[in-house]
Amino acid sequence: MRVLFVEDDPMNRRVVKDMLSVAGAQMAEAEDAESGLRMIEEESFNVILMDLRMPGMDGMTAIKRIREREDDKAGLPVIVVTADTGARIREDCMENGADEVILKPVAMKALFDAMGKMIVRHAKRAAA
Repeated sequence: MRVLFVEDDPMNRRVVKDMLSVAGAQMAEAEDAESGLRMIEEESFNVILMDLRMPGMDGMTAIKRIREREDDKAGLPVIVVTADTGARIREDCMENGADEVILKPVAMKALFDAMGKMIVRHAKRAAA
């Protein structure tokens, strides 16, 4: 499994990379949304983990750009990883194209549960 984590904080990227390595997943890293969008263009991923608050383009805008694509990558599962605990953050993310939201600090169980849901959902869409 190939995962792209778009996150400006190197420590957050390292923690999640260590968690994913336990499950044998490969994680590519992008330190900002623009780099993440370029990587999606050039490489193949099974899941995208997206921070919301980054310098330059924010994660919500990046998710909208992914969903606007006219190829299969428009349907890539996107899990928002955020420290934002606002009352409507989950709803806002889902309305803007995210598939799931998990909170920082990232707990391994929350990460794997969200990824499992995305894999099942994506497999059902592909089979339909």
